[in-house]
This record gives sequence, C-alpha cells and structure tokens, in this order.
Amino acid sequence: MSKFLAIDYGKKKTGIAITDSLNIIASPLTTVETSNLNSFLKKIIDKEQIVKVIVGDPKNLDNTLTDISLEVDTFINNLKKIFQKIEVIRIDERFTSKMAKQAILFSGVNKKRRQDKTLVDQVSATIILQSYLAQLQ
Repeated sequence: MSKFLAIDYGKKKTGIAITDSLNIIASPLTTVETSNLNSFLKKIIDKEQIVKVIVGDPKNLDNTLTDISLEVDTFINNLKKIFQKIEVIRIDERFTSKMAKQAILFSGVNKKRRQDKTLVDQVSATIILQSYLAQLQ
C-alpha cells in the first residue's frame, strides 16, 4: 500500500517521518542534510510508494512569514515539478519543535541524546505527519 511522508524542512538539516502502510501511524524516519534532500526523496518516494508529502509550513505566531518561509516555498514548487503525481500538502508547523523537545524529554531519552538536533527534526516531522493524519479522521 502507499504511504505518506512528512518533511520538517531546515536550512541545514531536514527531518523526515513516514506512515505505516495503512496511513494510521506516523513514525520518525531519518534526518538528512538539506543539500541532499532531493536525491533522498527520489529514492524513498519510489521505494516506499509515497503518494502524499506533507511539508511543515513555517510561520510566526502572528501568521507572518519566517526567515525560512521563502526557501520552503521554493522547495515545495520544485517538489511539485519533480514529482508531478504526488500530492504535496502544507501543514502549520508552529510549536512542533517545542512539542518535539517535550515529547523527547518525557520519553526518557538520556540527556546526550536529547541534545541531538537530528532527533528533534525527526520528531517534529512525525508531529507534523500525525497532525495531518488526525485531520483526516
């Protein structure tokens, strides 16, 4: 069955999450260097039969653009050109990093691992994906 993929886009690193084959559960997949993101996506989209990509939409609390908003717009436009058959959906990502840090803290992960930014990126992507899945129900 086809799956969904979520992206927490960052200037240097990007968190990736994926659903199970029934599109019920979101799980962290990996963190990739943003410079390698397109090549990673080309591999994973075919391999995992991805039909939807959910991208975190960065906005300030007052709904204005952030310093990375234009980069995300460019990324989404390129993604749509490269993968024309895949639906690309934006979802508000405000508070996901804060929620991810809190979830990691409560999960019992040791202090050294909690300070690993790649883990925060993956969990943020997972929260973005789970938020999207919750909207479908």
